[in-house]
Amino acid sequence: MVKVAPSLLSANFTCLKDDIEKIENGKADWLHYDVMDGHFVPNISFGYSILEDVSKVTNLFLDVHLMISEPQKYVNEFIKSGANLIVFHIEAMDNKEDTLVLIHHIKENGVRVGISIKPNTPVDTIQDYLSLLDVVLVMSVEPGFGGQSFKEIALAKIKDLDTRRKENNDRYLIEVDGGINETTGKKCKDAGVDVLVAGSYIFNSDDYAQRIASLK
Repeated sequence: MVKVAPSLLSANFTCLKDDIEKIENGKADWLHYDVMDGHFVPNISFGYSILEDVSKVTNLFLDVHLMISEPQKYVNEFIKSGANLIVFHIEAMDNKEDTLVLIHHIKENGVRVGISIKPNTPVDTIQDYLSLLDVVLVMSVEPGFGGQSFKEIALAKIKDLDTRRKENNDRYLIEVDGGINETTGKKCKDAGVDVLVAGSYIFNSDDYAQRIASLK
C-alpha cells in the first residue's frame, strides 16, 4: 500500500492545527511541507520556524521539500526544526561535489535525504546519487504553485526509477507530487510509486479521510 502525504500548502492556515489533526485522524502517513523562496520558484511559502511549530503538534513523519536556491545554506535550520526527511532539488545544485556533501551532511544528522527533479529534468541527471538516497521525488507539475494539472511525463520517470531500483538493488522510495487525485494516483501506483503527495485534492474536500483512503 502506498503512503499518502497531504501537502500542507493547501491547508487552511487559519486552522492549521485542526487540519493537521484531521489528516492524522484520516490515516495520512506523512505530512508534506513545501518550502519556497521566491527565487528558485516564483512563489513564497513558509520556512523553518513554522516547521518547528508544526513538529510540536503532530507525530506525522515530516517530509520537507526544499524548493529553494542554495539549500545547503539553510538545511541545518530545517534539521533543527524537526524534519524527518529533507528533499532538495538537483536543479538548485551547482556541481556533483556539493551535491554529495549535502547528501552526506543530511544523513549524518540522522535525517533521511531525497532529491527532487522537475518535469523537464531527466532521471539520468541523478543516476550517480540514487544508491545514496532514501527518496526520489518526481515533480508532476512545475514546482511553485498548488492546484496544477498532472503532467503525464512523470509516469515514464516513475517506471524508469522503479526499473533502476530493481536492477541495482537500491532502496529509495519513489514519491510524486503535483496534480494527484484518485485517477492520477492510480496511474502513478501502477507505474511503481511509493508515496503520493496530494494537496488540494484532500484539503479542498469535506472528508479528508475518504480522500486519503481513495489514494491508498
